[in-house]
Amino acid sequence: MLLPDGYSDIPHGKIAAVVTHLEMTERPPRRDDPPGAWRLRKVEPPALDWYRDLYRRVGEEWLWFTRTGLDDTDLAGRIHAPSVELYGLVVDGLDEGLLELDFGVPGNCELLYFGVTAKFIGTGAARFLMNRALEIAWSRDVSRVWVHTCTFDHPSAIAFYQRSGFRAFKRQIEVADDPRLDGTAPRDAARHVPVIG
Repeated sequence: MLLPDGYSDIPHGKIAAVVTHLEMTERPPRRDDPPGAWRLRKVEPPALDWYRDLYRRVGEEWLWFTRTGLDDTDLAGRIHAPSVELYGLVVDGLDEGLLELDFGVPGNCELLYFGVTAKFIGTGAARFLMNRALEIAWSRDVSRVWVHTCTFDHPSAIAFYQRSGFRAFKRQIEVADDPRLDGTAPRDAARHVPVIG
């Protein structure tokens, strides 16, 4: 449904974000890795507790919430799907970044989740992780790699994806229950998104 021009009220208890979809349809030029002691490890099969912890540490500040309320069966069905690959960005023996790829649609790779923990934002760790993500994606039989981000994400997210070779192709409005109101996310998560209860 197309919203009319101008302002649209969002009901109390809801959040709304502008979602930007980005894609690349050919392998981009390789970007140099920044200096750093990072490595990527494939996690198979991913333990639910490991996933929940890393998902929270990477995404809580940006209001990642679609996986936080899932029960064990539903979460396992998603992250253990044959088309899904999960990787951790390892720094000093700890996972500090999450890369989740989905090859479920023939010819496509979706970056389902991508990010690093707060202390590694701006260090080059995300560029290292993206370089690995693109190497993995384009090593498969794909003709398209895509990702989406939203206005709850880091302010530099879209520019980062564009520097990595993605181009925006679609914009949407997402409206959802605010997960901070039902305890799915901590009340103080994503302070840049005001809670309106």
